Amino acid sequence: MAKTTTKSAKKPAAKAATKPAAKAATKPAAKASKASANSAPKAAAKSAAKTSAKQSAPKAKAKSAKAGKSGLTLSMLKPSVNNMSVRVFARAAGLDHSEIDAWGHTRTPEYMARNPAHLTPMIEDKGLPRGVLWESCAIMQYLANKHRLEKFYPKAPAKRAMVDSAMFYLIGTLYPYVARATYPALNFPQYAGEVGHSDAHPDRKSEAQKAAAAAIAEPLEVFHSFFRNGKPFIGGKNPSIADIRLAATLEFLAVIDYALPQWAKDYMAAIEKKLGKAYAEPAGDVRGYIAYVKSQAEA
Repeated sequence: MAKTTTKSAKKPAAKAATKPAAKAATKPAAKASKASANSAPKAAAKSAAKTSAKQSAPKAKAKSAKAGKSGLTLSMLKPSVNNMSVRVFARAAGLDHSEIDAWGHTRTPEYMARNPAHLTPMIEDKGLPRGVLWESCAIMQYLANKHRLEKFYPKAPAKRAMVDSAMFYLIGTLYPYVARATYPALNFPQYAGEVGHSDAHPDRKSEAQKAAAAAIAEPLEVFHSFFRNGKPFIGGKNPSIADIRLAATLEFLAVIDYALPQWAKDYMAAIEKKLGKAYAEPAGDVRGYIAYVKSQAEA
């Protein structure tokens, strides 16, 4: 029986900064929630933790998919959908692991000595060339390969290519739109070069945010018509790592009350039903943060 334990890193007073502009220019907003969640107000994080604790399912003792799997350590940020992806996957795959809340900790010398990109999620696992690995998609690919979890990441080259394509399309096309549309409402900073990061007039920033939200519909439909193509999930009968990454990403849209098409609502509900508590607990943390942010905006 796999067990998940959560540890909290000491939260120093200094807040984490956003990623360098050069990095952001290379991959605009694809990794944004990792760094930006670090930069959200500490008070919001505390309140989100309380809210999500009430809304989340009890900590799951995920069923182990294979016996004898070695444990690993996951450093994560609860309000982040990028982090949520790996948290869901680790539980759904039944991997023994411990979680460390890295809030306010990613810029410390100790963390950056292991992870100079200062990103989460980050895993520490024996056998990795540098001992650690970050990037949510890379982490899920690595763990699925290591533990031969073909249910989540098919071995057949053609099927695997479709899963990879869906994930890369998400981080390269859909997620930047989601970030630009939701980060202002989430109180996450945007990247250098973005209108939201500039000293532009608030009306200009609002227009850019609305344009990003309007642009979401097209890539979202691509997931429905092309990658799913009549199947319950991108992975077929069972959710793949691409499905986990997509469902987690769509969770952020609740903060702007985005009108998801019915198929997307049904799709997300089907994934949560299929994965059960493995999905519900990490999703509860994200939803708790969103509920807190919306309550503050209405106050």
